[in-house]
Amino acid sequence: MIAAGADMIHFDVMDNHYVPNLTIGPMVCAAIKPHVGQTPIDVHLMVKPVDAIIPEFAKAGANIISFHPEASEHIDRTIALIRECGCKPGLVFNPATPLSYLDYTIDKLDLILLMSVNPGFGGQKFIEAALPKITEVRERIDAERAKSGRNIMLEVDGGIKGDNIARVAAAGADTFVAGSAIYGAKDYAKAITEMRTALAGK
Repeated sequence: MIAAGADMIHFDVMDNHYVPNLTIGPMVCAAIKPHVGQTPIDVHLMVKPVDAIIPEFAKAGANIISFHPEASEHIDRTIALIRECGCKPGLVFNPATPLSYLDYTIDKLDLILLMSVNPGFGGQKFIEAALPKITEVRERIDAERAKSGRNIMLEVDGGIKGDNIARVAAAGADTFVAGSAIYGAKDYAKAITEMRTALAGK
C-alpha cells in the first residue's frame, strides 16, 4: 500500500460493543510498524470504554489516535491521555453526532475525522449529508487556525472513491480514508493515482 503511494495507514479498531464488528488490536499494529518506515499509522478507535487501550496503541507504534466522544466518559481527559502517550489526538464524528463537542475541544485536537458512513463495516455507500458537515468543520478549523496558528487535519472516512473524492475535497476535507476503493482494486497504485488525479482537477 505504501509502495502504491499511500500517505498514511488508517488502522480501524472495532470491539463488537461500540460498533457491531470485531477487528484488530495493538498486536497487529505492533506487527506492521516495522514495515511502514516513516509512514504514519492513523489509529481510529471504535471501542468503548476507550482510555485503557490508548497507551497500548501508542506503545504499538500509533502516530495519531482518534476516538468517538460517545466512547469517553471525560473527553478532555482522553485527549490529554493521547498526547501524554506521545501521539496526536483526534475526535471522530458519526453522521448523526453533533459538532457541538468541538466548542470545547478544537483547541486541543490535531485531527477531526468525519464519518461519511455509520461505523462498523467497510464497503458502505457515502452519505451525502456529510458534505455540509465537512464544510462547517472546515470553517471551524480555519477560524481556529486564524486564532492560534494551529493546523488541524480534516479527515473523511466512508465510501470515498474516485468519483466522489473531489466533491469531498471541495467541501473542505484535506485527508481521505479509502478502504474498499483501493483494496477492492486489482491495482492499488492505479486506484490511488486515479484519486489523486480527481483531486488535482477538483
